[in-house]
Amino acid sequence: MALFRPPFRRRADDERWNTLPVDGEVLAVARTLTSATRVLDALLVLPSRVSLYFTVNPGSAFTAGLDAYAQALEREGVTVLPWPDAVARSFDVAVACAVHRSMSRLRAPLVIMPHGAGYNRLVRQSTGDGSSAAGLSRRELTHRGKVFPAVVGLSHPGQFEQLRRSCPEAVTRAQVVGDPCFDRIRDSLPQRDRYRAALGALDGRKLVVVNSTWSGHSLLGQHPDLPLRLVQELPADEFAVALVLHPNIWARHDPHKLMRSAEAAGLMVIPPQRGWQAALVAADWVVGDHGSVSFYGAALDRVTLLAATGEAELDPHSPTYAFGRTAPPLDPGRDLHAQLLLAAEQYDGAALRAVTDLSLGEPGQATRNLLRILGPFVGAVSTPKDQDSPVPYPDPRPVTGRPTAYDVTGERDGRAVRIRRYPLSTEPVAARGFYTVTSEEPRLGLRAVAEVVVREHPHGELPPAAWLALTADQLPGLNLAVTALDRDCALVRLRSGLLLEATAVRPWGSPETALDPTLLGAALGVWLTRGGSGAELTEQELTVHTGDRVAVRVRFSARPGDRDCRPIS
Repeated sequence: MALFRPPFRRRADDERWNTLPVDGEVLAVARTLTSATRVLDALLVLPSRVSLYFTVNPGSAFTAGLDAYAQALEREGVTVLPWPDAVARSFDVAVACAVHRSMSRLRAPLVIMPHGAGYNRLVRQSTGDGSSAAGLSRRELTHRGKVFPAVVGLSHPGQFEQLRRSCPEAVTRAQVVGDPCFDRIRDSLPQRDRYRAALGALDGRKLVVVNSTWSGHSLLGQHPDLPLRLVQELPADEFAVALVLHPNIWARHDPHKLMRSAEAAGLMVIPPQRGWQAALVAADWVVGDHGSVSFYGAALDRVTLLAATGEAELDPHSPTYAFGRTAPPLDPGRDLHAQLLLAAEQYDGAALRAVTDLSLGEPGQATRNLLRILGPFVGAVSTPKDQDSPVPYPDPRPVTGRPTAYDVTGERDGRAVRIRRYPLSTEPVAARGFYTVTSEEPRLGLRAVAEVVVREHPHGELPPAAWLALTADQLPGLNLAVTALDRDCALVRLRSGLLLEATAVRPWGSPETALDPTLLGAALGVWLTRGGSGAELTEQELTVHTGDRVAVRVRFSARPGDRDCRPIS
């Protein structure tokens, strides 16, 4: 941790400088980015007159990202202390969501809590044995033969038995807290529409959240190409795909390099500091493994499928082990689209809630329980009324790319077309239908065989009609070219040379309608290859379906005197 500051003065020297009374001083202790975000979640319950400090207990293999996180906390007014300064002074209480025996050096009563959905993982490097769940082992909870945490926080009463097996002398220090993170996720459910908008799950588009914990037993460790396959195999206008990776993966790898092709095809990568909780609230499906994200997804009644169970590294007595045995599987070797649809039809949320309830005890009570535990240390036993309202998670901020090429299939039915677009991030082996590319597509081979080319920006170097003419000359095999004119209209040039202006029609009572020029190009490609003509387009609206919904209705007009005399066969 690159945090260098002069030694912090003791509180007795500081109190004279306070303008308002300070009820107490609390130290948040983190070892990893995961435990840092969790402990700050828990300490949201503190009254405003309690001073909050933050430090990093060094030694973890997963400290990457903590410097930046600490700097962000400082910008929000939290005092960040280097570890030597934190152990050199006293606090009313310290709180950590990952325990290590070096925390016995702290000059404060220590409250520890799980940094996931309970205590589940077997990590011999931390626990010193192969049977104790990380966070509940004698090696972690004792120093010189004595239990040093003042409180061992549990998320469910069933964890008393886990603790009794691994460190029975700590049972008298244990108290049920519940799960502050999951309570806050549930409090954020009213924000679902806003989160879905931020993740592109609009107008009937469904959201798949694929997530992976860390280690070789995880989803990513077992099936590193699954995120890419999901964005390639799910129709882009019907599904959005977001990826959540455990912060420990970010600490050891560069996910943007690992997912470069998938991002280019439209995969949304959620940064570890912000967004995974909102993504779960927004999700329709959760595809994951034995990590807490999958567990929480099932507890929220999202259709949850596991591509890895991680049984080899789990406490066989833990609810997460039972979760892996109960949750329906996703077979990465089979049709992913078909499996998602079948799972939605057959999903039994009650069966999984019976398992998740074994870890998420006392739902909705974590704030009250934490105040009961922390209050006596800081002299504040109730929360101010202005903090009674839940604090929802902030909007997600995914990192994603925009596909520049699609494989398009579809059918024509009278004045309507039904299309499906599949992003192309790598050279395809065989086309499902025909290729639509944007003007930014860098692969010359794809441009040469595409039947539709689209310019998404209306204000290019060449005016719209001139760009269309040049593109038609350069790529004589095109069926059509499209360029955006405005948010709701575009200019189309057919192979015959006919120019048509296309305008989205807003149905009565509906929001403002945008016209995606790449969607329009794909729809017109289907229309023309299925026997339609340009002349027919000007006679009546064209209805474009994606999946089971009407994506857009489009009206076409030609300049007076222009005629289309060469329909595409």
